[in-house]
Amino acid sequence: MRLRDRVTFPRFAAFTTGLTLSLVMLGVYTAATGSGLACSAQWPLCDNGLLPQTIPSFIEWFHRLVAMITGWFILGTAIWSWRRPDRTTRLTATLAVVLLPLQISIGAVTVTLSGLFPNGYSPPTQGAHLVVALTIFSLLVWTTLSAWEFEGPALDRVERALNVAFGAVVVSALVSRVFAPTPYGPAGQAVFYGAALVSVGTLLAATRWLAASAVPRLRLVTAGTVALVFAAMLLGRDLVFYTPTVRVVNALAFLLAGVSIVAVIALVRRTPPSRSGSVAS
Repeated sequence: MRLRDRVTFPRFAAFTTGLTLSLVMLGVYTAATGSGLACSAQWPLCDNGLLPQTIPSFIEWFHRLVAMITGWFILGTAIWSWRRPDRTTRLTATLAVVLLPLQISIGAVTVTLSGLFPNGYSPPTQGAHLVVALTIFSLLVWTTLSAWEFEGPALDRVERALNVAFGAVVVSALVSRVFAPTPYGPAGQAVFYGAALVSVGTLLAATRWLAASAVPRLRLVTAGTVALVFAAMLLGRDLVFYTPTVRVVNALAFLLAGVSIVAVIALVRRTPPSRSGSVAS
């Protein structure tokens, strides 16, 4: 099979989504190590030039490089989507591109103007940078789901997605600041966000597939669970003073997300096979 035949739009969109997930993890690691400020509050330059001079500067420079590559892939996904008939695919891919300039601008402010704050980063700016990144990722996930043709009963796919989502929520909770069995360092924060994004992606998949199943109302629960995971991700970042009260709220978000996923899985399993549906998304 030729490479041209292998590189289909659904695969291209899925690769772009995975690249975006990796970029978010790299961005979290870069911020957690303080490397975002290593280029002397310069953007797009670094150490008064194009190339980094130190290890922290290289981390920030590499993050910018991956961000640039990812941006081109997102743009390519949007352009390709306009050759497809599905309006949802075109809409979500285009919205992801529309948000790119905003994300780039916030990123530049994060390491320049906000980097001049006494404690380094400005929490509001850093929080906005994260929220826009999560929105772009979610739009790309929906783009991929809209483009891909899935076969088999919808509820079977929903159950598999929810099992992955539950496992990812457990992993993200274990490496978060809630229980802290492991050090919540830069690597731990990157893993935390990576696992949380996997849960977001699989929950969005379950939400979409539930719409084509015999129990479409359950998609309200899975969509609400996405919001809970988002809340846990924001609280788990160094954006707020992590008081005991915030820790409890963070733990409650994880707990409710896990309980919601388990409840939907149980309800899906109780649905008779004859009602499971085999409508392709």
